[in-house]
Amino acid sequence: MDQSLSSGRGHVSVLSCFPPSVGKDVVVAVVKPLGAALGNPDTCSLLHTDRQVKWTMEVLCYGLTLPLDGDTVKLCVDVYTDWLMALVSPRDSIPPPISREPDLYVQQILRHLFSLFMPRSDQVSPVYLSLCQQVLCAVQSLARDSAVMSRDTWETLLHFLLRINHTLLAPPTTTEQLSHLSMAVLFEMWLLSCSRCFPSRSLWLMGRQMLSSWRHQPAVVEQWCRVITALTSRLLLLTFGPSFPHFKVPDEDAALIPADMDDQRVSHTWFRFLHLLSNPVDLSRHVVVGSTPSRQEEALRGDSRLPKIFFRAMRGVSTLVDAFLGVTVVNKEPTEPLLSNTGVAVTRSPFKDRLPSYGLSRPRSGSAPPTPVNILSMLSAPPSTTSPPPHGRRLKPANVSKATSRPPSTSSSPHQWKTSSQPPPSYTHLCSSPRPSPSPLRCTVDSLLHLFGCWLFDAALTKHTGHCDVTVMSDRWAAGRAEACGTLCRIFTCKKTAEDILPVYLSRFYLVLLQGLQVSEEACPPVLASILLNSTCLFCCDLKGVNLLLPPSISAVENVLLNRDLLRFKNFVSLVDLRRASIFILLSLLPLPLHFPSVQSEVLLDGQFGGDDVTAGSFQSLKPRLISVLIGALHTEADASNTQIILAAVLNLVQDLALLEAAERTQQETLKRCIYFYFQETESQQGRAAILSDTAGILWVQFVRLLTQRLTDQWRNDSAVCLSALEVLGGLAKVEVSVEQSERRRALSSVCRYIEFQCSRPPPLHSRDLHSIIVAAFTCLNTWITQHPATLEQQECLLEVLEIIELGISGSKSKQEEEVRCKEEKELNPASLRVKEAAEVTLSCVMQVSGAVPSLGGLLDEDALIGCYSLSDSSVKKFRYFVLDSSVIMAMLEQPQGPEDASCPSLAVLIRGPSGRHTWTLQLHLQPREGRTHTQPFLIPGRHAAAQEDAGIRCSIKNQQFPENIDRVPSVKADWSIPALHNTVTEEMQPQLERLEATFQRQRQVEAQPQLSGRSVSMATCRPPPPVTNFQTARLFLSHLGLLTPETLKDPGTSGIPAQLVSLDSSLPGFSEDLRRLDQLPSRNCDSAFIFYIRAGQRTAAEILSNVESSSSVLSHFLDFLASLGRPVEVGLRQVGKVSTDSLEFPAVLGDSGGGVFNGEKFVLMYTDALTEITFIVPSSSSHKADWQKSPEELEPLTEPPSNPYGGSELRPDSAPQPTSCPVDDVTSCRSVCSLVASESNLLIVWVERFEDVESFPLSDLLSETSTHTHCSVSNFQLIFIHPLKTGLYRICFHGNATSKFGLVVPLVNGSVVSKRSLGFLVREMVINCCRRRRLDSDSAHLPHVIRKHVISDIIHCYRSCRSEPSFYSALFQDP
Repeated sequence: MDQSLSSGRGHVSVLSCFPPSVGKDVVVAVVKPLGAALGNPDTCSLLHTDRQVKWTMEVLCYGLTLPLDGDTVKLCVDVYTDWLMALVSPRDSIPPPISREPDLYVQQILRHLFSLFMPRSDQVSPVYLSLCQQVLCAVQSLARDSAVMSRDTWETLLHFLLRINHTLLAPPTTTEQLSHLSMAVLFEMWLLSCSRCFPSRSLWLMGRQMLSSWRHQPAVVEQWCRVITALTSRLLLLTFGPSFPHFKVPDEDAALIPADMDDQRVSHTWFRFLHLLSNPVDLSRHVVVGSTPSRQEEALRGDSRLPKIFFRAMRGVSTLVDAFLGVTVVNKEPTEPLLSNTGVAVTRSPFKDRLPSYGLSRPRSGSAPPTPVNILSMLSAPPSTTSPPPHGRRLKPANVSKATSRPPSTSSSPHQWKTSSQPPPSYTHLCSSPRPSPSPLRCTVDSLLHLFGCWLFDAALTKHTGHCDVTVMSDRWAAGRAEACGTLCRIFTCKKTAEDILPVYLSRFYLVLLQGLQVSEEACPPVLASILLNSTCLFCCDLKGVNLLLPPSISAVENVLLNRDLLRFKNFVSLVDLRRASIFILLSLLPLPLHFPSVQSEVLLDGQFGGDDVTAGSFQSLKPRLISVLIGALHTEADASNTQIILAAVLNLVQDLALLEAAERTQQETLKRCIYFYFQETESQQGRAAILSDTAGILWVQFVRLLTQRLTDQWRNDSAVCLSALEVLGGLAKVEVSVEQSERRRALSSVCRYIEFQCSRPPPLHSRDLHSIIVAAFTCLNTWITQHPATLEQQECLLEVLEIIELGISGSKSKQEEEVRCKEEKELNPASLRVKEAAEVTLSCVMQVSGAVPSLGGLLDEDALIGCYSLSDSSVKKFRYFVLDSSVIMAMLEQPQGPEDASCPSLAVLIRGPSGRHTWTLQLHLQPREGRTHTQPFLIPGRHAAAQEDAGIRCSIKNQQFPENIDRVPSVKADWSIPALHNTVTEEMQPQLERLEATFQRQRQVEAQPQLSGRSVSMATCRPPPPVTNFQTARLFLSHLGLLTPETLKDPGTSGIPAQLVSLDSSLPGFSEDLRRLDQLPSRNCDSAFIFYIRAGQRTAAEILSNVESSSSVLSHFLDFLASLGRPVEVGLRQVGKVSTDSLEFPAVLGDSGGGVFNGEKFVLMYTDALTEITFIVPSSSSHKADWQKSPEELEPLTEPPSNPYGGSELRPDSAPQPTSCPVDDVTSCRSVCSLVASESNLLIVWVERFEDVESFPLSDLLSETSTHTHCSVSNFQLIFIHPLKTGLYRICFHGNATSKFGLVVPLVNGSVVSKRSLGFLVREMVINCCRRRRLDSDSAHLPHVIRKHVISDIIHCYRSCRSEPSFYSALFQDP
């Protein structure tokens, strides 16, 4: 360093050799006429020769050192600032010698002006500050406006600025406002010099050395952050191009960079400025900071400003890292500071994949450095170093001031400097705001670490020992260390999919985390919080060796989630955000013990970072800890969003564990048969018992009990949590575990009680959200009923469900009233129409699963019954059509279904109602079904043509009215309860009795005559009448149901109440078409989704759609995923007269395709259960323009219209739907291909090979290619991204409607990690829940049975037969 700079001495005037009074008198005498000439533009300069100018300058130089008690110093400054303009715009007041050689004299003037800034006793006075500002602004104007400055003048100017800053900033304390201004002018002039006259290498080295000695001043780091961020914004545009996210900086900061600076100089200047401050970590090293005895003494006292400056420097580095990652977000939320002696300011992370966007995210710094939005204004006075602020003291948020430094005697407009009267705080209270993901164009991890890794690793691993208490020092410096640790976590978690990181960086990073994740009393809570906030996706980035951190990470998550109060963290971090980050880390840890049960966790560095956490063992041994953390988190969590994420983890864990145990059980059964030949049976059983544990069943019971208990307790007032809990309960109902039947009944009863509680709320509390939750509760109840129909076999459970249905439909329960009233007598007053409709669906479910009557075939319609090909007017004429209760259409076919049924009355009934279409067949027999086969032919013998040989011969047969052994039966009193006839005859009845006796006597005589005469009498054989072939079975059926009564057949014209039984006129035109339209309406929720496959780096729709054409273009795991979603269903297949039970095999249908065969042209993937039907379509390039542009009416129908969705044996206990079952007979007509067009789900499932391609997914291009959703906004779509990890697990990224109150959909929340076993199940559940929630939010979405009910009403209105009662009866005796 130059000796003149280090000594701090300026130019010495010759007047200093004289007594002070002499020098002062000379200066006053000389300066006054010069100052007077400055104000008069017509006055010429009094100086004409070089000797005159040089002598006068010696006087002015001495005048700058005089006290400020008069205006002498100000006049000297005015004269010099006026002469400086000789390089800008020469004027008459400037002496001619200066105008002739302006560079030489300007250099000398700058050397003289340094005397003004030398230390003096009155340098804190306003006059002194004003003079310094005047000089700085004059120098600023000189550099800005002069176009003829030589290199020597530039060098002198920069030397001058370095010297005055060294004088002002080298001491331990300084004036804050002046220090900010001087540093700002220095950096701006330096940047101008880089653009016009690039500084020499020696000048750069000098500047770096001097700035290293000023780093203990807040203004130095603050202004350095401003410049480096402005340069970074310019550099990123040049390096990455306009497609890279723009790094936004304030306009006044962006103006610091000259617009005419060429691209090459920008990069050189950025790199040199980056290292101008040297290593910021030196701020925490007292020996390095204190290069003078005074500063060493200040450092040893523990200057309170150094930790804050250290934090500000690390915050600046963190901001640069965010910029290079492509994350620039302006945080518009207000902030609230927390000053604490143990606080920390953790950066607000910009990454959406760290904390998924649910209207909240992980904290980070503002994106407009060097003064981020959440940085606080500085204190008006320097803080005391001896009295730290009280712990946890709250201050009001303040704004960063941007003062304008303007000299009072100049008319120039200087730059708007960012100055403040307060130093930046080191601790902020964290807030939340949505964050974008890092750019796919971001640089590699190694590149960032080459630039910033040395500083960040040093700061993260810094240790403080020495004169101060270690704990106190650690707490004071924790803010900067936490910032560095958080920045490192963000860098490593932004690793690209196929990117490799140098092992040396990975090892140092893991060392940082092992040290920072300590949970002992000596640990640093700010560092732990920063690591957790920035590491939510650490275990799903495919980092090599990351499983080394599994034990300490579990301990850290335990320390946060199992502690309800978190007193160690509450003063410097948002507890909600901290717990949320810990929950997401837990989500990524839960699958690991199940996926890698035998992997060993090694001992870490001889256990120096902990005790129990570093013991060696298998991952399987960590499973109980993770499960206990999950259960404990559900108990301690109070935030609604966090609770929903935990609920999603519950379903993921139980389902994965159940599938794993089921697979192990199957393997053990196979292993048992092999081991039996080598080991004894007892040993085999012991080994099997050790492996086969029913952990899933135990957890299932525990979670179901916990969820049902909290639904009616802690969560009952939070609609979002209740909705997620009900969805998880419904998902748990589908998990196949072995539990007691009483546990399922208990869960069913708990849901019923929850519905009753919500319906019984006071009317002022009823709202749309409340009714949506009740509807969701009924849906959950439907799932439990259909999945576990055996629960209704217990009468108490069935009655409870029926009472809840009654409550939903009528608004009250009859059992609670004083007297029980019948249904038709009750006044319907439901909570809402939506609740009533949901209860009707539950009633339909109960009726189907409770004693369901087997049907002939669920898909049979009129055509199938009579053997026609299509439903037409000729086929419907063979049926009688009746309407029952204005809601059910019955089609009756009276002809027998087969030759074996021709001898007995038979009837086939097609029942079309709101719940679907059912087929019943009825036959009238005279004997029970069991003995009908052998006895039926003898009841009605056939007619024989030959005469009987024994005709006329009478056999002596004793006719008996009672069995022969009746006399041997002892009589009882009951036998004598009816007296004999002769004992009851009265006198009035005696004549009648005598006449009857005479008649009997005559008859006996007639019968005895053939025997008396001895002649043979020919008597005719008694033969049965011929069987009746016309039974009028429709009349018999209606009569047996009690429908052929005057009350049920009231004339509609004479009564306002519609008749209970009404006939339809099937001869009217359009009747068959309306029936076909009714049959095409679904009877259950029909949802659909597109599935896309994106290879690494693909950006266009054409490339994406062509991937699924060949199996060689996709991963085999993708095909396995497709197979787990549902079964292949052929489009356009028609079954005539029978139901097809053959299922298509997935491998046979797939062939060599990569999934494109399921594009809807010939095949689709379909999953159905009792309540839902999901169609999965895999668009391909071969057919996406052919069929998807068709309207639903133009599409070729599928196999058959839907029938009873619960009909047949689908809901019977012994035939529960399999997770991937989709029988062909459940396929919906005309819905599988067009359902996505007509559905409101707008759901896309995207398989991405490279996770960073999520942000570049061409949704708009795909929609324009498929031409299906041109009327929909892109924001209305929900995207489920699935990314396969190298570990065999799958990372989920969900993009949905984050602004909706019910936007957090379970179970696949953003950031989830799931196994291959449960991926298909969880995706289906996610599709079902997304579609259900969208229907709950929509005012135009109606339940399927409601739509069918309206169509049935229209058919009744259009085709009602206006017959009188006599005509109705007579029509029953006639053929249709």
